[in-house]
Amino acid sequence: MANYYSDHPEIGFYLNHPLMARIVELKEKGFADAKEFDYAPVDLGDAIENYKQILDITGDIAANIIAPNSESVDLEGPHLENGRMIYASKTFENLDATRKAGLWGVSMPRRYGGLNLPNAVFSMLSELISAADAGFQNIWSLQSCIDTLYEFGSEEQRQKYIPRVCTGEGMSMDLTEPDAGSDLQRVMLKATFDEKENCWRLNGVKRFITNGDSDIHLVLARSEEGTKDGRGLSMFIYDKRQGGVNVRHIEHKLGIHGSPTCELTYKDAKAELCGSTRLGLIKYVMALMNGARLGIAAQSVGLSQEAYNEALAYAKERAQFGEKIVNFPAVYDMLSRMKAKLDAGRSLLYQTACYVDIYKCLEDIERDRKLTPEEKQELKKYQRLADAFTPLAKGMNSEYANQNAYDAISIHGGSGFIMEYKCQRLYRDARIFSIYEGTTQLQVVAAIRYITNGTMLQNIKEMMESEESSSPLLKRVEKLVEIYEDALNCVKAFENQAVQDFLARRLYDMTCEIVMSLLIIRDAAKAPELFEKSAQVYVRMAEENVIGKAAYIKAFLADDLDSFKAVENAVEE
Repeated sequence: MANYYSDHPEIGFYLNHPLMARIVELKEKGFADAKEFDYAPVDLGDAIENYKQILDITGDIAANIIAPNSESVDLEGPHLENGRMIYASKTFENLDATRKAGLWGVSMPRRYGGLNLPNAVFSMLSELISAADAGFQNIWSLQSCIDTLYEFGSEEQRQKYIPRVCTGEGMSMDLTEPDAGSDLQRVMLKATFDEKENCWRLNGVKRFITNGDSDIHLVLARSEEGTKDGRGLSMFIYDKRQGGVNVRHIEHKLGIHGSPTCELTYKDAKAELCGSTRLGLIKYVMALMNGARLGIAAQSVGLSQEAYNEALAYAKERAQFGEKIVNFPAVYDMLSRMKAKLDAGRSLLYQTACYVDIYKCLEDIERDRKLTPEEKQELKKYQRLADAFTPLAKGMNSEYANQNAYDAISIHGGSGFIMEYKCQRLYRDARIFSIYEGTTQLQVVAAIRYITNGTMLQNIKEMMESEESSSPLLKRVEKLVEIYEDALNCVKAFENQAVQDFLARRLYDMTCEIVMSLLIIRDAAKAPELFEKSAQVYVRMAEENVIGKAAYIKAFLADDLDSFKAVENAVEE
């Protein structure tokens, strides 16, 4: 019987990540839960075995329930009835299976009914479910919104809402509005305090809300009258049981059909303030978005894996000119690149997830006691790394998912353009990954300061110094780092900010490709049977790309920017 976890040992490899022992130590807080919960681990080995069991259960459900349901869900999609969103019929089967398996609220502490899983393992679960159906992964993975409520809500709110999510109630984050997409400072959904009822009331419209008719919503709204920027925004909790919110429209989308994208109308909806006023965008949404971006990186890796699986299986079966097409250089070149992108992207995903885990665990410990000076330094170190790496993981993996889905169709040839083949759905589903929760261009904006101030260059040099591999590939990457540093200095030398912004994407791509080269070399040294081929292919790709982009940057002149401006289409402000 198929199992999306055990069939792909590359995933389980990252349970042995160099940071995993420290993550478990911090997450389990001395394994104190073992005294109260019989399913809590007693040591590191027990924790890892527990993770493997959960991954195996999820892999089974993904392969044998969610994946077989995916085509039906894609064809039916959700629909609207009397202001309520109704999932596709097979989505209810997926929800039922994951609820019975206890796969909800998995990151939450056991005292609330959760499994206390680290972010790295949650990302693995997301990857497995996305490989089966990226649309359902959206619904399931939005349970991670509860992390923000756990971090910033009151203990009363935690006890009220977290157990509900742990039993399978869904969540959504209601941020976007018709006039506020990426520019969330323009959010105008109005929040007013009702003195008589001692509660907040929400009025307005939210648009493009994933899983918008969920049970529990985190809502960004304007609580400070007369303000027009982010300082007037606060975060609220809306409980569907209270009423006051209706679904006005469900978007008809290119892909991820099983994931309902809703337009919502708020009419005096009763809500609770989460945390403090005025920090909704500045602090809480940033936490929400970073979690969502890592979730999309995992979603992207899952779909990349499935695209590669479909392409490889077809290439092995399809014969042309008397030979299986998998033996054609043009085809195995595409397949090898797909696998290299998949493996390198997955390594970046779990490196980032581990950084997030360490600082989030230390923040959680700090709620109970003061951190030691060493722990405070550790928290700062890994928070900086997480902030720097998250936009790399989201941006590059979402781009790779699109590229792998595109190549899967190419390998299928004309059959790939036929709706009966899965690769066309993967292609449609992947397209949104590099758009929602911040386009790739916005990931560049988020990452570029860590690139231009030298933080990422320093990280790269530290990665090279700590690398124990004797692979000759390392020497080749060292040369790329020299080329990269030279290109970085060229960009910094431009005093024209517009030129620096124009060239930022090249620097971003180069940074990602060098980082992923080092990560896949490290992995290949530990598990050559899994990653050696991908390391060879990926470093060659990185050489091709980094050298080319460096040449582009070094030849660029400030006046060249005028050649790219669409003057005839310019709009005066």
